Amino acid sequence: MVQISKRRPSTPKQAARCASPLDALLAPTFFKALGDATRVRLLGCLSKCGRACSVSEVAECCHVDFSVVSRHLAMMERAGILRSSKEGRIVRYEVRFHDLSVTLRSLADAFEQCCPNGAKGRRGGCCGE
Repeated sequence: MVQISKRRPSTPKQAARCASPLDALLAPTFFKALGDATRVRLLGCLSKCGRACSVSEVAECCHVDFSVVSRHLAMMERAGILRSSKEGRIVRYEVRFHDLSVTLRSLADAFEQCCPNGAKGRRGGCCGE
């Protein structure tokens, strides 16, 4: 059973039993989708383009086979990073800018909440950073 507590756990074992907003945000599918250099390049290409692009258009921005690009884009769609639309045989992908921004901001906020007593480090970051 997961406990929700206002007290900070003192050991990793206790922390594993505590619920936190961080738990829901640390989705393995999301991080796996961003854990590949080619997928990150494809996301950057689509982001800078700022519109829905076909798989063949996206494939032009890196030297990877069309079918591999298609699989990478589909994986990012499953992770909630991209949205797709189909027009006949053409599949277009676009970045879910708002959803991605909300997820990343929420993740940053959740990490900051884990920081003991809002401690600030040398560079103004959390937890001695």
